[in-house]
Amino acid sequence: MGMPEAGACILCDQSGGQLLAAAKQWRIIAADDDQGRAFPGFTRIIWQAHQREMSDLSTTEQGVLMGVVFEVEALMRQHLGPDKINLASLGNHVDHLHWHVIARWRDDSHFPAPIWASPDVSDAPASRHVVDPSALEGYWQALRERFA
Repeated sequence: MGMPEAGACILCDQSGGQLLAAAKQWRIIAADDDQGRAFPGFTRIIWQAHQREMSDLSTTEQGVLMGVVFEVEALMRQHLGPDKINLASLGNHVDHLHWHVIARWRDDSHFPAPIWASPDVSDAPASRHVVDPSALEGYWQALRERFA
């Protein structure tokens, strides 16, 4: 499956967020959209070539991509200490292969539901989890260094 026509795929035409690291086959970005602002540390790993599904990749390529996803998850756990990590490859809105790595805390706005669900405000805690900015910067820096 090749590249779509120009303008047809946002992840072919744009970085998808703040670029942290890139290789020939993939790139890692810090989500700088509404989701990224709402869920500190929200990271995406994007396959460089336009592919729609994991099964479009060779077994070797699948291993490369998942290896990056797992390393990003490990660094997120080490630096941010979330209660849970969510890994997601939905592609319902953008059918370009990418993975979401999302730190979750029991007191975040959507826990335990997926971040794409409506928040349950009926029993929302008085305060929400706040990530220490230095821990977040340490995470971004660790990603840059690991994948340099």
